[in-house]
Amino acid sequence: MQTVPFPDARVPTRTHCLLPRQCTAIVEQRFIALALFGDDNNPMKPLNSVPLEGAVAVVTGGGRGIGLAIVRKLAGLGARVVLTGRDEALVKRIAADLTGAGRRADGLRCDVTDSHEVEVFGKHLQKTFGKVHILVNSAGIGGPSGELHRLAPADWDSILNTNLRGVYYMIRAVVPLMIDSGGGHIINISSLAGKNPLPRGVAYSASKWGLNGLSYGAAEELRGHNIRVSVVCPGSVNTEFSSHAGKSAERMLQPDDVAHAVEALVTQAPQSFMSEILLRPTQKP
Repeated sequence: MQTVPFPDARVPTRTHCLLPRQCTAIVEQRFIALALFGDDNNPMKPLNSVPLEGAVAVVTGGGRGIGLAIVRKLAGLGARVVLTGRDEALVKRIAADLTGAGRRADGLRCDVTDSHEVEVFGKHLQKTFGKVHILVNSAGIGGPSGELHRLAPADWDSILNTNLRGVYYMIRAVVPLMIDSGGGHIINISSLAGKNPLPRGVAYSASKWGLNGLSYGAAEELRGHNIRVSVVCPGSVNTEFSSHAGKSAERMLQPDDVAHAVEALVTQAPQSFMSEILLRPTQKP
């Protein structure tokens, strides 16, 4: 796999890979934690065997599916995870369960489409933690299936506001704290629909094409602050997100596969920058 020095190289590499369980790993990373976690005066100092000990990680859409798998993964790696969602009771229950199991988590309501709620959330992070090291933008919706010219404007707005505008709101709220932390990692959960046409899902596809473009541009803006912005583009994942009619659940990607990709990103060596991961099942479902 080709890598580039971070943050001096001008153009980040795009890593195309398949990852297990349902996919084959062709990217191997030694889990050396970002040195951002543990010594504010030396943001590239390696850590101990608990890779994310001392890190504060924010995960949107953390109550279900891919987001929940990522929350559990990051908590297992030692991070203090702040998970958000619109269902306050759900995210609080998940956080309580993780904390009761010896991990550290906080569940907070935050609707990423509401700029005021996101701003209040950012102020809470500032007051409570003073810094953020990881932001995973996982909140997303698919919307109704159908031809674009029959899609209601309200559905278009809902899809774009959640999948694209919400990521902008979160980056705006969290990046100042990340800069104060000495750097960090932003991971945007996109889709292969953001790389290919998706008939009868054009609005969703457009939102993910936009998210990919946002990610590439933000990566260039923020790399001078030691902030790596990466995008993960999975194919169909076995969640309640959509029906996946006619597909084999066993062959589909699972939420833990996406969480595994996130783990590889946040534990890569400090000189490495995997800017993009394309995730496909080994066998077509």
